[in-house]
Amino acid sequence: MNRFAIITIIIVLVVSMLGTGYFLYQKQAEPPVTYQTDSLFVTNIVKKTVATGSIVPRREIELKSQVPGVIATLFVEAGAQVKEGDPIAKIRIIPDVVQVENAQNRLKTAQINLKNAERELERNKTLFEQKVISEQEFRSFQLDYNLREQELEGAENNLELIKNGASKNSQNVSNIVRSTVTGMVLDVPVEEGSFVIESNSFNEGTTIASVADMNEMIFEGQVDESEVGKLKEGMDLVLKVGALETETFNAKLEYIAPKGIEEEGAIQFEIRAAVNLKEGTFLRAGYSANADIVLDKRDKVLAIKESNLQFDNGKPFVEVMTAPQQFEKRPVKVGLSDGINIEVVSGIDEATPVKKL
Repeated sequence: MNRFAIITIIIVLVVSMLGTGYFLYQKQAEPPVTYQTDSLFVTNIVKKTVATGSIVPRREIELKSQVPGVIATLFVEAGAQVKEGDPIAKIRIIPDVVQVENAQNRLKTAQINLKNAERELERNKTLFEQKVISEQEFRSFQLDYNLREQELEGAENNLELIKNGASKNSQNVSNIVRSTVTGMVLDVPVEEGSFVIESNSFNEGTTIASVADMNEMIFEGQVDESEVGKLKEGMDLVLKVGALETETFNAKLEYIAPKGIEEEGAIQFEIRAAVNLKEGTFLRAGYSANADIVLDKRDKVLAIKESNLQFDNGKPFVEVMTAPQQFEKRPVKVGLSDGINIEVVSGIDEATPVKKL
């Protein structure tokens, strides 16, 4: 190896040693880490869970027709206030041909039977006056005549009911759909000219309108199975309605479903709560809302930030400062947590500085 190569290698080694020495010197010269401290403070801690749902009327009634036909007139629209018995719609009846024919045949039969009974009554009246038959026999002919009269009246009413939806003796016309409750009309899903099916034992029938009392509203929501065990009837809720950003409403839990429903792989339980309405505030049916349910609460307790709490084999502790930038472990007993602050029951006091993490 020539002299020039040896000198070059020596220079490279010297530069490397100098660089390493400078790096170590700079590293030792860096200032040590300085930890800040926190201390206990007095606060209120509220543990709560959130349920999502909507605001709905406690009772919503669907009004249906008692007869089939076509809607001739609608007397109300959504948003109208109605009282029990108010007319909602008038149905123009389209009678069934077979039913009409049967009713007409029944009427003709009743007319014939009445004429025969009338002739028999007149004939036997003469015999009774002549003392040929007894009064008891004569009374039987009178009774038969009266029954035939009632039969004819029933046949006439039946035919009129099939054709017009009402008989001449009926007080309430059956082709008039009336409200069965007092409240607000929420929806009228049909229009004039629409065909309707009557409500009977075989089908629900066509809904003419939905009516509800908007002065009695409830919150219907769902709670996850991990939280439902902490709930009990009578708990207070605070409702936040999406459409009313600045408003909150108080409610009281009154129902927890005994059976859960699987939704997207999670088991949810239905809950209901009575809403305390504010005077002058109108809640529309179907508003989405979130409910804060208070599970537990502590007022004016000592607490620290939960982020400063550490665990050793499941036992909580904090690091307290014993001298400037010197810390030692201190076991503590903790209580209620809201996820940010946690109650400190014992182990340290307000004067103890705690290492901030």
